[in-house]
Amino acid sequence: MSTYKTKTFTLFIATLLLSSCNTAANTTRQPLFPAILIFGDSTVDTGNNNYHSQTIFKARHLPYGIDLPNHKPSGRFTNGKIFSDIIATKLNIKQFVPPFLQPNLSDQDIVTGVCFASAGAGYDDRTSLSTQAIRISEQPKMFKSYIVRLKSIVGDKKAMEIINNALVVISAGPNDFILNYYDIPSRRLEFPYISGYQDFVLKKLDNFVQELYSLGCRKFMVGGLPPMGCLPIQMTAKFHNARRFCLEQENRDSVLYNQKLQKLLPQIEASLKGSKILYSNVYDPMMDMMQNPSKYGFKETKRGCCGTGHLETSFMCNAFSPTCRNHSEFLFFDSIHPSEATYNYMANLLDTQIRGWLA
Repeated sequence: MSTYKTKTFTLFIATLLLSSCNTAANTTRQPLFPAILIFGDSTVDTGNNNYHSQTIFKARHLPYGIDLPNHKPSGRFTNGKIFSDIIATKLNIKQFVPPFLQPNLSDQDIVTGVCFASAGAGYDDRTSLSTQAIRISEQPKMFKSYIVRLKSIVGDKKAMEIINNALVVISAGPNDFILNYYDIPSRRLEFPYISGYQDFVLKKLDNFVQELYSLGCRKFMVGGLPPMGCLPIQMTAKFHNARRFCLEQENRDSVLYNQKLQKLLPQIEASLKGSKILYSNVYDPMMDMMQNPSKYGFKETKRGCCGTGHLETSFMCNAFSPTCRNHSEFLFFDSIHPSEATYNYMANLLDTQIRGWLA
């Protein structure tokens, strides 16, 4: 073969390989969902409470957001990204999920999805009375406004295609039990046994999923409860708990609720034609982190990084609160909310679950 032909052939092979690599890279970068839509409480609120005058719980001050790229608070109740941001990144949708109430959202923000969650919210409307959060039952109204805007950008047909195929993340529940049953027992007269209140909350969740389905949502990921008895603020609530043991009864309650939820979700899915519902297991990974901290690089699992870590959250965790030196060594950033490091581990597990669910 002549030198010219050899060079031409080599160039052809190199071009072919480069093309193949680019195709593979583009395939890898393709979003697994056209958009992400988020509903719930502070575990997934990316800043809606910042733009709502009535809400009590806000994270618009340092040290919240201290590990974000701009080192500024954004309304997320942790030191950096929360798990919904991390999931959106892993699924190649976007790096950060903006709150719907943020002014001047771009068309691209709308098309690829937003967050409707509100810190302090719960499935039970009574939960939001004490926190002035945007009730979960009110979040679909925001979603309806979002749909109108989405249709104005891409048209009716494309808008519904996006909503039908979007990943809908629902994360709530702990506030209902903490604010209505454990620390403020306002629901105990009505529900003397916690199993009855669990059923009440799950019925609210069922109704919520059905309402979102009626608006076009089809693919849901619904989070269970964490080990509530291991939240630093709950350990602090038991004043005689000087050695800061997890509250076993509250953990047993979380397990029972999660078992009921895992039984309920397939029933909801069967009743809603074309729906797919994934249960997000929060409890077991968090318990593993608490029981085997060194496996994850954690040195502290019983208190938050902010202040004493026993009580500080929201306005109590502020620029005057001393913080731990290494944020990634703490399971919790404040007395309720996980650190970005914890959210990263959780998101890695959820990413694997989601990809298996789609297969």
